[in-house]
Amino acid sequence: MCVVGAGTMGAGIAAHLANLGFKVSLADVSREQAEEGIERARSGHRPAFMTQAAAGSVDPIGLADLEAAVAGAQWICEAIIERMEPKREILARIDAAAAPDALITTNTSGLPISKLAEGRSDDFRRRFHGAHFFNPPRYLRLLELIGTDETDPAELKRSAAFFEECVARRVVPAKDRPGFIANRFGMWALFNAIHVAERLHLTVGQTDLFSGEFLGRPRSGTFGLADVIGIDIMIDIAAGLRERCPNDPQIANLEAPASLLSLWTREWLGEKTGHGYYRRQNKDAVTLDLTTMVYGAPEPAESTSVKILSGAPLQERLRHLLDAKDEAGEFARNHLVPTLRYADAIKEEVCYSVRDFDRVMRWGWGWEMGPFELIDAIGANRLGLGEGRYYEGGRYRGFDGAMHTPAAEPEFIALAEQPVIDERPTFRVRDLGDGVLAVCTTTKMGVITPQLVDELTAFLNEHRGQGLVLTSEAKAFSAGYDITVFERAIESGQFDSVQSQLSALQTLGEKLTAAGTVAAVFGHCLGAGFELALSCPTIVSAAESRIGFPEARIGLIPAGRGTVLMRLGQDRSPGRLAELAGLIAEGRVSASAPEAVHLGFLRSTDVVEFLPDRLLWRAKQVARDSGPGALPKWTSVAGPLTGMIDQALATRRAQGVLTDYDVQIGERIKAVFARSNDYADALAKERAEFVDLLTRPFTQVRIKHMRENGRPLRN
Repeated sequence: MCVVGAGTMGAGIAAHLANLGFKVSLADVSREQAEEGIERARSGHRPAFMTQAAAGSVDPIGLADLEAAVAGAQWICEAIIERMEPKREILARIDAAAAPDALITTNTSGLPISKLAEGRSDDFRRRFHGAHFFNPPRYLRLLELIGTDETDPAELKRSAAFFEECVARRVVPAKDRPGFIANRFGMWALFNAIHVAERLHLTVGQTDLFSGEFLGRPRSGTFGLADVIGIDIMIDIAAGLRERCPNDPQIANLEAPASLLSLWTREWLGEKTGHGYYRRQNKDAVTLDLTTMVYGAPEPAESTSVKILSGAPLQERLRHLLDAKDEAGEFARNHLVPTLRYADAIKEEVCYSVRDFDRVMRWGWGWEMGPFELIDAIGANRLGLGEGRYYEGGRYRGFDGAMHTPAAEPEFIALAEQPVIDERPTFRVRDLGDGVLAVCTTTKMGVITPQLVDELTAFLNEHRGQGLVLTSEAKAFSAGYDITVFERAIESGQFDSVQSQLSALQTLGEKLTAAGTVAAVFGHCLGAGFELALSCPTIVSAAESRIGFPEARIGLIPAGRGTVLMRLGQDRSPGRLAELAGLIAEGRVSASAPEAVHLGFLRSTDVVEFLPDRLLWRAKQVARDSGPGALPKWTSVAGPLTGMIDQALATRRAQGVLTDYDVQIGERIKAVFARSNDYADALAKERAEFVDLLTRPFTQVRIKHMRENGRPLRN
């Protein structure tokens, strides 16, 4: 792979490819500038690389070596500065050097693809097209694929398959029009929200409350998103759209709002400069006054509508919101209504179907529902858009007025669309087809409770010999065990009940192993939730999962077989076990699934899925082909394991990673790792050490602090 341009986008794309396991050449004016791009991607606020090792897969080169890198590349991605002539110059060099079967794309947020291709060879123009990644590429799975009148449709089809299967993108075709779909509409909607906020004299906090999750959009809202994108980027994109869309009657909306222009002139460009609509001040964020342009502590953002409607489904929420007489209702009428009307006005110009338009806004901008789904939910007549619906019975209305059935996409399984065949208080069972069932926890954040443990155990006793996938219908696989159980034990002094609950959790894990269950993991997979996942012979994990054992942060150790399974896992030499003991004593949680593999939490046999939409399908394939599982045999560890664990704990203490009490917790882990006679003895020790720690004042203070403050206490 060869990426040309080591700026924010180019380096981000190169890092994404490296995360996937590709070897990448990253070219810039000089090798030094390419190296700087890699370093920015490695050390940024949100690192583009999932592991430090991945950065080693990117080879920085100068433009003097471009032709050699291009000649051997399967895919050449041009991603230099967003200017027509420099891009055309680089593309001419690529044209001369590229292999005859290489994919050739440009990453542009809105320059005309046909103009970039002018003057190139016939073969180049046949293959060349736009592949618009979204920033940051690591996190946003959308890719807009833009062909020209000269692009071979077969090349577009080949490219779409490559990006979905190999580059973990969801591909949406877009027309070669200014801004394509995402920036033409998405930037218009963002600018409109800022104009409305200024006109209604709303604060930054109020606007982001009204326009974030409450409106079915990312929690960053309007101004938080502007800071992430970058004030200068917004100004540039809007200026380009105004220049290239002179006949759009609503293009004036993309004139810079007063606050945006003021930030730009001050060079307060958002997250990249530390100043934007928000500014970090110590550990807190202060917000900008949109009138005085002075930062101050955010005022409480409240709204009657938000309080009353937050728990309702989005479509019901919006219908009521448009009638609300408070500031949230006023914002919705002034922003949401014209925004949806604008989507309707430009749809045929920028996209091939309303389904594609909606997918762009859901996958690229993080909207819960696309604009045409929202129009249906609110009612087209209420928005002044006539009668009828865009979607009905799984079909969508085309621009020809007919209803169209979308092509089947069996690899993209939506859990909520699978039939429920059994339902119990803490989980549902859904039929995935091909003899595979999904057991889906329904507790908040996938929290493990004694009731869930009992009900899952009973289910596994009833169902034998059938492929099972363990997953969750919450926003995460599992946030761990319900700590209120431990608080009640502390208050009552009845610690024997905890022993029995831990024993039940361990037994459930054994049944998951025996059943050959596959865990489909996403979001947070922590503590007891990770113990159950690890009990499954195979974990299929979304790449952006946070995985680990945070128990030490509340003064405990994993005791649902977690400590025992770490001791039993693959490649458990004394040095590796000592390192794991230190990580568990630290309460370490990985920042991604690849990092969890590197740390030793995930096994080499586990599967990392980089396209989250494909997670359930991948888990189903594994479950369909798997049989009963078994644990490795308990064997003694050769070498001075006790001393090596002591050294690992002492080193972490000297570095300030562990406190004295963390080291004491590490001693309990050592007891399981190094002083257990066999598997059964290790399970008993795990439970006993956990319960003993629960009686300790330092642990009890940690649990109380976590419950009251939502963050750990390092005592």
